[in-house]
Amino acid sequence: MITGKFPNLRLRRSRRYDWSRRLIEENNLSSNDFILPIFLIDGKNKKQKIQSMPGVFRYSLDKMNLVIDKALKKGIPMIALFPYTEKKKKNFLGTEAINENNLVCNAIQLIKKKYKNEIGIMCDVALDPYTSHGHDGLLKDGYILNDETIKILIDQSLLQAQMGCDVLAPSDMMDGRIGEIRKSLDKNGFKMTQILSYAVKYASNFYGPFRDAVGSKRLLKGNKKTYQMDYKNSDESLREVALDIKEGADMIMVKPGLPYLDIIKLVKENFRLPVIAYQVSGEYSLLTNGVYKGIVNKNIVLESLIALKRAGANAIVSYYADRLDQIIK
Repeated sequence: MITGKFPNLRLRRSRRYDWSRRLIEENNLSSNDFILPIFLIDGKNKKQKIQSMPGVFRYSLDKMNLVIDKALKKGIPMIALFPYTEKKKKNFLGTEAINENNLVCNAIQLIKKKYKNEIGIMCDVALDPYTSHGHDGLLKDGYILNDETIKILIDQSLLQAQMGCDVLAPSDMMDGRIGEIRKSLDKNGFKMTQILSYAVKYASNFYGPFRDAVGSKRLLKGNKKTYQMDYKNSDESLREVALDIKEGADMIMVKPGLPYLDIIKLVKENFRLPVIAYQVSGEYSLLTNGVYKGIVNKNIVLESLIALKRAGANAIVSYYADRLDQIIK
């Protein structure tokens, strides 16, 4: 028996029915909230499985339309291109990154020719898919050179913009590269090309399957802790974001996603700019491989995506993006 004065407000009243729960929902997902990554591979007529990422494939350029058509049909606003570079095309300096006939450049041109501006194109700006040592920049005596790397990143960014890339996404974590890239773009007539800065990219243990997908996993010499953020730090993320905003970033990436909900919230509340969360390959593989009776638990996937939105993400880079309608059902 309940004794004493009971509160007049019962929060469970609003939870009683499905319609009443839907009426007061604070966060939800739609196709507009997603960026779909696409892995590219040389050759023809290829749709190649990635063993570490079930349900994700590498596509040759003549097969790329299969996944882009699907993305358009589902209303996804942007795709992100990542190349699997053949070992023979990698070298110590990563010069394939500035080859105008590389996979990404050819893909951009084909997409723009076929789809015009129906869907946005985001391109990674970093050297790790192209270097023989697997790092995002130039390596000397075991250390990644900052300013020397930026010079190549400027050329890579400008080349991708010339090919038609809409959103450049520097993921390298070199200090000062956003400002230098912005100046180069503006000087060369690309004032409207956006920059999505990987401002908050942690030296995470969740990147393994992605490195496998782009062919850099077994090549990596050492680790990336001298340029990617220490996952024990949070205040540092605000310093990184503040610098990149000052240098001209239009949007900010926080990567990984789910283990860093506090960082997404911290960045959003302090800067009130578009924040993109990356649900990285390790998160994807853990969720996909965490099956119950052989079936991926779509409710768990949905809950993890809602968590990113609830924390403050405007959009999410996710390998589930092209299956969102199935997950919601």
